[in-house]
Amino acid sequence: MHIVAVGGGGFSDSGTLTPLDQYLLHLTGRERPRVCFIGTASGDSDRYAAMFYRAYAPVASPSDLVLFGAPDRDDVARLFDQDMIFVGGGNTANMLSVWRLHGVDELLRQVWRAGTVIAGISAGAICWFEGCLTDSFGTQLAPLRDGLGLLKGSACPHLSSDPLRRARYVEEIAAGNLSDGYGIEDGAALHFVGTELHAVISEVAGKSGSWFELSDGVVKETRLDAVELPGARPG
Repeated sequence: MHIVAVGGGGFSDSGTLTPLDQYLLHLTGRERPRVCFIGTASGDSDRYAAMFYRAYAPVASPSDLVLFGAPDRDDVARLFDQDMIFVGGGNTANMLSVWRLHGVDELLRQVWRAGTVIAGISAGAICWFEGCLTDSFGTQLAPLRDGLGLLKGSACPHLSSDPLRRARYVEEIAAGNLSDGYGIEDGAALHFVGTELHAVISEVAGKSGSWFELSDGVVKETRLDAVELPGARPG
């Protein structure tokens, strides 16, 4: 059971396949895996889906799940036929609400337990945790405490590209609004096998993630060792 939480990067930034995407494809163990893109967090943006197809079509059998409008039950059921599911970034709170309305949250739990590789960036990275720091409610950043809970603790993406995130994440953990958790820098990802952190990987030199833990009223940040992927670019 794999979950790969990407802090930022991959095809979403470049429009082409990157070392992070190659890592995800390798996890499927398939020569040409079936990969479904879920763009709910961006309102099923056509542009975002087009980026996904351009990047993945040469190496995979791509599809996407559209939930805005009137989703077809057969389209939702196709999640069971995928080797990998990639969840795009955007508004985490809106995405979770739509998923729950259509039962996609429970289907994702089922396919994850059945062995489908689950991956996502930004909103698609933090939704798997119990809670997260998000800009879903505005630029001020706020805690969201009803994540899917497949992974324990909380998470915060874009730790290196948004100067406000680290301080706000520490504040919310210190206040008890979020549990201990992970901050993920752009260009890095956390790879969980089952519910345990298996590896931190990076496609940008020097990028990684951190573990934030509240102890005796103080939040301590412990930087995690990352493995640079083949083809990683300079930081």
